[in-house]
Parts: sequence; structure tokens; C-alpha cells
Amino acid sequence: MAGWGFITYYCVLSMLIFAYLLGSIPSAVWIGKRYYGVDIREHGSKNAGTTNMLRVLGRRAAIPVFVLDFFKGFLAVTLVGMLRYDADISSAWLINLKILGVFAAVLGHIFPIFANFRGGKGVATLVGAVTGIYPSIIFICFGVWLLVFLFTNYVSLASMTAGCSFPILVLFHSTTEWSRYNDISVTFIVFSFAVAVLLLWSHRKNIERLKNGTESKIYIWKRSDDNKEKKE
Repeated sequence: MAGWGFITYYCVLSMLIFAYLLGSIPSAVWIGKRYYGVDIREHGSKNAGTTNMLRVLGRRAAIPVFVLDFFKGFLAVTLVGMLRYDADISSAWLINLKILGVFAAVLGHIFPIFANFRGGKGVATLVGAVTGIYPSIIFICFGVWLLVFLFTNYVSLASMTAGCSFPILVLFHSTTEWSRYNDISVTFIVFSFAVAVLLLWSHRKNIERLKNGTESKIYIWKRSDDNKEKKE
């Protein structure tokens, strides 16, 4: 940060605020109220996210929510990436700022200013944001998520497994000579472990229900009425 001028600080702060505001777009809340007359935060797990939308309102409601949540995270980090054109910001600091952009967007999703600070868990937004940094790693994590989900029908278990595989994949890519991402910074490695820990923490209630055998399953090929199972 040494050598940064006023304009650089202003641009960085503006980008992070904008990332938070993007993350704060409460797609699940707005879609639920506008098209279904339902505040999704009052039903199911009371979580304003894709899984609860799928469970309560079905695929037609859940798909646009996931797409919007994913792309608001992706756009937030992409916009932060525009700071590369500031000569005072090094490539190492650019990665750090992108990571801050991820946190800002996810924080916005969890505590959205446009929805009384009651949002969701931020998984889709997190995936979209990190895709804006290292897309191939996220695609592999998605493959892990899909396999676990198809075999178990537990969205929560799939999300936690994919999240825990994230730092492992980051370490693998950072230490493999042929990888295009072998320049991954120590900051990003620490960030990947923080993501895994935070994901487990945010799913602590799901872990309890999985242990007790009370976690509800999602069957995406069934009618939406069949998906109106219990809480996430």
C-alpha cells in the first residue's frame, strides 16, 4: 500500500463498496415477492438462497436465483480486477484486492442493505466471485459438488464437500509445475482455507441435522411440490 495516492485509495474503496452493493441484491427475496407473493425468509429454512427457493418454490424459482447470485459475485470481482490499470497497484496487491472483493460481495449477500440485512449463506455468490479469480479450480469444485449431490441428494453435504476440496485443489495447483496457476499467492491459499472453515461454520446446523438423520433431501427431477421438504 506504500506509495498509493489519494485516487488509488478512493478507487479501491469505491470498488469494494460497489462489490458489497452488488452482493446485496436480494434476488431470492425480490423474485419470491414479485412473482410468488412469498417472502422466502419466512418459509423453509428461512434462508434467502437457491436451496431454499428450490425446496419451497421449485426449479423455476431457484434457477434464476442461482444465476443472479452467481453473476453478482463474478461481476463484483471482475470490476475489482479493473484496478489492474492503476500503476500503483502491483499484481500481488491486485489478488489481495480481489479477495477483499469476494468478502465484500459475500458479506453483501449475507447482510444485504436492500433487504433489511437478512440474506442467505452466500454460497452461490462465493462461487461466482472466486470463479472470477481462478475459474478452472471452481469448475473442478463444482464437479465434486455435483457428484456428491447426485449420490446423496443432500445439497448441504455437497456444498461442504466442495468447499473442503477447494483449499486442497488450490494447494495442488500452486505446487504443480505444469499448472497455469502455479503462481497462486500465499494470501489466496490462506483465503481458500478460510473459505472452507467459514463454509463449515455456516452449515453447522446442517451438520447437526445430518448427524441426527433429519436433514432433508432435494430431488431435482421431481415436481416442485415434492421438494417442499423441511428446513435446510
